[in-house]
Amino acid sequence: MRGELECNSASGTRQSSSITRRQENSGLQSGMRKLLPTALGIVSVLLPTVQMTHIFVYGTLKKGQPNYYKMLDVTNGKAEFLCHARTVEKYPLVIAGEYNIPFLLNVPGKGQRVQGEIYSVDDQMLKFLDWFESCPQMYQRTRILLEMEHGVGVGTPKVGSTTEAFVYSTTTYESEWLQKLTFDNYDAYGDHGLRYVTREARN
Repeated sequence: MRGELECNSASGTRQSSSITRRQENSGLQSGMRKLLPTALGIVSVLLPTVQMTHIFVYGTLKKGQPNYYKMLDVTNGKAEFLCHARTVEKYPLVIAGEYNIPFLLNVPGKGQRVQGEIYSVDDQMLKFLDWFESCPQMYQRTRILLEMEHGVGVGTPKVGSTTEAFVYSTTTYESEWLQKLTFDNYDAYGDHGLRYVTREARN
């Protein structure tokens, strides 16, 4: 009888200990669930989401052009190439001024469908580009509808689909620029003979 009591007592102790451990584990899991949102909140504060903006470049900032290196300079910010694209509407892309600068005149319906590249840029690069393009005095940053041609990476829009991006076009142009030869794809080294003068080479 005494042995049975001792066995029952030991069994009860083991059951009680098991229940206690389950309660402790349950409490620990509950605490972890409560702490997880707080931890994620701390991470989101320490590592805030980077705001990225899509920019369409059609001139000297394109690959292989005189100012492309500025898109690669991390001190200016971050710029990630997404895809090649073409404007849905026609626009006059002309080369004008003393330094043979490419200008996209904000006159939809005239000129040609213009080819260029779409980049995803962070706020720092966007501020740099606003400065570099003398926005809003010489160029104005406006939205434009584009047709995808080909691109890279996961999540790049399909060929033939359309998307919006910002572009540096201008309404502050001289009236005679509307009579100039228009281009569908700017190349500073093309056979037009209008050599682009970099900022560093200007007087």
